[in-house]
Amino acid sequence: MKDLNTSSNWENLVSVANQFASPQDKVINVQAFGSGNINDTFLVTLDSKSEGHFVLQRINTQVFRQPELVMQNIRTFTEHVRDRLQHTSFSPDRRWEVPRVLLTQAAQDHWIDSSGSFWRAISFIDASQSFDTIQDNQHAREVGYALGMFHTLISDLSPAKLADTLEGFHITPSYLQHYAQVLATSRSQSPPVHEQTSTRLPEVDYCLQFISDRKAWAHVLEDAKAQGRLCLRPIHGDPKINNVMIDTATRQAISIIDLDTVKPGLVHYDIGDCLRSGCNPLGEETEQWQAVRFELDLCQEILQGYLSQARFLTETDYKYLYDAIRLIAFELGLRFFTDYLAGNVYFKAKYPEHNLARALVQFKLTESIESQAAAIRNLSQDMR
Repeated sequence: MKDLNTSSNWENLVSVANQFASPQDKVINVQAFGSGNINDTFLVTLDSKSEGHFVLQRINTQVFRQPELVMQNIRTFTEHVRDRLQHTSFSPDRRWEVPRVLLTQAAQDHWIDSSGSFWRAISFIDASQSFDTIQDNQHAREVGYALGMFHTLISDLSPAKLADTLEGFHITPSYLQHYAQVLATSRSQSPPVHEQTSTRLPEVDYCLQFISDRKAWAHVLEDAKAQGRLCLRPIHGDPKINNVMIDTATRQAISIIDLDTVKPGLVHYDIGDCLRSGCNPLGEETEQWQAVRFELDLCQEILQGYLSQARFLTETDYKYLYDAIRLIAFELGLRFFTDYLAGNVYFKAKYPEHNLARALVQFKLTESIESQAAAIRNLSQDMR
């Protein structure tokens, strides 16, 4: 992300924001917003009588190579959900909101600046907040409720209506192939070493062995899909807990944001990612990776919230819940470690070993999931 402290960059951001603001509104501030690893996100403040803020994003076109299709998916999703919401009843104290795509003054859903950057704007959900870690059991249930509501609202949307904007996303065997290629290249050039000490880090050896020991079962969900045991459905693609918006007054979930990864996939990817994210109280960025643990109590709360809404799962879907929880944690660790070996070209990194540190957290989480395999399987079966 470019430095916002220079007046020229701030003025450029204001200029971009004005493309999406109504002619009668004035942009009075633009500031960095959120902690995403892919896109550059800003909160725009308006002098307006209607909406005081909106979210402005510069899409990473190295990741989303067809950003127009991303916007097409979001429009398809939001139109379908708004129609469903007209026929969905909620209790008087609960609300559910869908982020709106804001159009430019030329009535387009995106704007491309003179440097070729792809920009879009999304409505801001007022009186809400998100968290990087689960706060308590109620929060855990609400995170599960949010994903269950999300899946339910799009359960009748044909996946054929959504473009696959990230081919290979959550396809663990493909990530393993890429890892093997990057590993071969890094070894042929120079082994990964610590930038300051120029010595091989023991954590690197740990990651290498960890992946080697587990790559044989990385095909489990894709094999089930190929065999017709699991089917494609519309998914969110990235339902980690900081994408779940919580009403500041009621503490209830009211939305899931960050819809760039909405696409056809297995709901198991979403369930696994939500539990991977929610059941690690230390969070993805902790430096205490050796203390990371998958909390079974939080898993139970999230699943209870999810299954209170998602009543479309089949008996076979339940059988693969444990595999999803285990696999997605492993997969993200694999992706972080691969990016570390490749020189931090995909995920934003604050220092050279940042993606290595992230990988260690996910691998430790995977170990903890594996150590509780029987309990997690029993839990998922008891909830059928």
